[in-house]
Amino acid sequence: MLSLTCKTAIKAVIYLASKHGLEERSGIREIAAFIDASEHTVGKMLQTLVKEEVINSAKGPNGGFYITGKQMNQSVINIIYAIDGKEVFSECGLGLSKCSATHPCPMHNDYKAIRDQFKTIVRKKRISDLCETVNDGLTYLMG
Repeated sequence: MLSLTCKTAIKAVIYLASKHGLEERSGIREIAAFIDASEHTVGKMLQTLVKEEVINSAKGPNGGFYITGKQMNQSVINIIYAIDGKEVFSECGLGLSKCSATHPCPMHNDYKAIRDQFKTIVRKKRISDLCETVNDGLTYLMG
């Protein structure tokens, strides 16, 4: 359902959120290394997240990427919208362009139910919810 770039974006934002109280900014290389992703992919994706105001960046010697308290409180769905767009929640599970309730693919009804449930989850979950479990050592960002 989510692109690899979107999954990478969610991990990167969780990483930045886990450093929120430390008043630190993180560079592309640091983030990419921690979440085991390509620096090129991470760099482009972070710029998109800044443009969409999911995270912030600062230039200069003390520059880097960071997240504010207000941004910590936003829904995870904002990351998905920024990277994959809103269409991800209406796309066909088999990738057919003409799949709909009136012209369904063989997986339409089952996939739609799962897709709708996932949308509800990412609407309810805040970025802060995801980073708390990482900070507490209950969940992990590395595989």
